Amino acid sequence: MRHVLVTGGAGFIGSNFVHHLLAHTETRVTVLDKMTYAASPAAVEGLPADRFQLVVGDVADAAVVDPLVAGLTGEGDAVVHFAAESHNDNSLRDPSPFVQSNIVGTFVLLEAVRAHDVRLHHVSTDEVYGDLELDDPQRFTETTPYQPSSPYSASKAAADHLVRAWVRSFGVRATLSNCSNNYGPWQHIEKFIPRQVTNILSGTRPRLYGAGANVRDWIHTEDHSSAVRTILDRGEIGQTYLIGADGERSNLAVVQLILELMGRDRDDFDHVTDRAGHDLRYAIDSTRLRTELGWSPSFTDFEAGLAATIDWYREHESWWAPAKAATEAGYAAKGQ
Repeated sequence: MRHVLVTGGAGFIGSNFVHHLLAHTETRVTVLDKMTYAASPAAVEGLPADRFQLVVGDVADAAVVDPLVAGLTGEGDAVVHFAAESHNDNSLRDPSPFVQSNIVGTFVLLEAVRAHDVRLHHVSTDEVYGDLELDDPQRFTETTPYQPSSPYSASKAAADHLVRAWVRSFGVRATLSNCSNNYGPWQHIEKFIPRQVTNILSGTRPRLYGAGANVRDWIHTEDHSSAVRTILDRGEIGQTYLIGADGERSNLAVVQLILELMGRDRDDFDHVTDRAGHDLRYAIDSTRLRTELGWSPSFTDFEAGLAATIDWYREHESWWAPAKAATEAGYAAKGQ
């Protein structure tokens, strides 16, 4: 039975990947998670005890990381590295946790997999490429130059460079992926889609940064999980794969679709102060992943995937409601 260590496996994307592995493979999974505010114990509760273990610890702590990696002794064993501070607004307020978790944490993990010759897959973001003009016909590819524009994306860019350097200099067996914006279950309500949905469910209006012209390329987290599993199984060591599902939508269009799906008027939202340095547009070209590894997304209908996500938040109010007031108070203090 393959054994996979998933860092950040109690967070939004990481926990969905854990559920995906347990549901679709016979893999045994160990999660390493610091259990910060963005992690959710509920997201990993009730998983089969014979195939799942949760270790609470910091990916930047070598004393925790090294023995976990050393325990991966089977031929197909691997580390999948999701752990990261990821909220842009938080990085603008205080960049230091992003440097510690995203850069130092990746370094610590790289040294562990180097010492024990363990396969690594490093999960990154399309934000390392900066942004595109709204009318630019191009999309990000694996050869797009890095131009990060926030402390968050700069820290992820640095981590990517570390991984590539360890592959070339030390022969670490690693692959990388850069994914577009995820949506789906268990996403913290500070993020764009859950914030709008839970605003409506709690009786307030959605909030839209600026004019809402900024474009994001949306992918359901289940498709992200299947793509990472595909890369882990069939990816070429040293290669980078971009993960996307052709889901470009403006923030305005997403808010209006949420309102429609929830039976509200399309204009029933408020404009708020725009984010500093707000990237204009992200767009992923996932041709290499699709043609070389044979992957394709299952959630090709964004409206249907969004409707299912809304239903999930409606059914899990007990999970998100306790954090709602504090989250909105933080935004209100910034005029957002």
